[in-house]
Amino acid sequence: MNAMKLKLIFGDVTLGVSGESFHYIFSYQAGGMESLNILGKEWLYRPPRPAFWRAMTDNDRGASFYKTSGMWLLADSYPCCRSIALSVDGEQIPDFRAPQNNRFSGSEEADTVSITYLYDTLTFPPTTAEIRYTVHADGRVRIEAAYHGKAGLPQLPVFGVRFLFPTPAVRYRYSGLSGETYPDRMAGGQKGIYEIEGLPVTPYLVPQECGMHMETDWLEITRNATRKYRDADRREFCLRIVSDGSPFAFSCLPYTPQQMEFADHQEELPPVTRTVLTVCGGVRGVGGIDTWGSDVEPPYRLYGDKNIHFSFVIKHSEQEQL
Repeated sequence: MNAMKLKLIFGDVTLGVSGESFHYIFSYQAGGMESLNILGKEWLYRPPRPAFWRAMTDNDRGASFYKTSGMWLLADSYPCCRSIALSVDGEQIPDFRAPQNNRFSGSEEADTVSITYLYDTLTFPPTTAEIRYTVHADGRVRIEAAYHGKAGLPQLPVFGVRFLFPTPAVRYRYSGLSGETYPDRMAGGQKGIYEIEGLPVTPYLVPQECGMHMETDWLEITRNATRKYRDADRREFCLRIVSDGSPFAFSCLPYTPQQMEFADHQEELPPVTRTVLTVCGGVRGVGGIDTWGSDVEPPYRLYGDKNIHFSFVIKHSEQEQL
């Protein structure tokens, strides 16, 4: 195989894309990327999904946000992949599933591969969102996410792409604003490079949304195990996410929004076993004007009838330690 080319493996239910130090698998059945293996280290526990929900804050509860926007929790919990489109070097590839995939020789190569997953939302009225992965020969993966706004849909808590990594992160490091920031809570943030040990969760009495970082240029996540039980050598390895023209927001926590949403107190949160990374292109503010019923101010709302589109790039970390 040409070292500067991607090798393509057209399976019955998956597409494999590999290079010199990486191997990615895109599933037709699971409706997403199901393996992100870089330098022998697996980064995915489950396929990434569109993110429509963040755990409610006390202010959200006071404003009864759930009464109008609770359908986004359902959409977040049950993504429905409607269709998959594939292109190789810019050319659309029809009939890439079994049995038509028998026409491929197993020696196909390419410079770029793009695979797009289109999702229906379990909302009323329904709409769609999509995630497109474009893999380059050097292993970079450009991810584009789009939400298609529709009249009649309520405000969203968030829109992004959520990743579940198999084990807890040791730390993460990013270039962006200091501390926890939201669209209406950025004035005190100082631009710089920051390192966070572990996966801290703000210890509210009632677990709720926390840990968002706005205006981020790049993010590095470090792990030292590929399975639930730590690897014997415990050598650290990193994944790097960089902005693609515009800064992104992210949260890196040990829990999904659902786990936080349905815990009434901190002690009801489950043991930490995963890393939950949400890369966001749209985030609702947290409000807090009075916590007794005032909605977030209009400039910091995420309206359901407005389109959202953003992109970012996953690449090998410059600080890989193997």
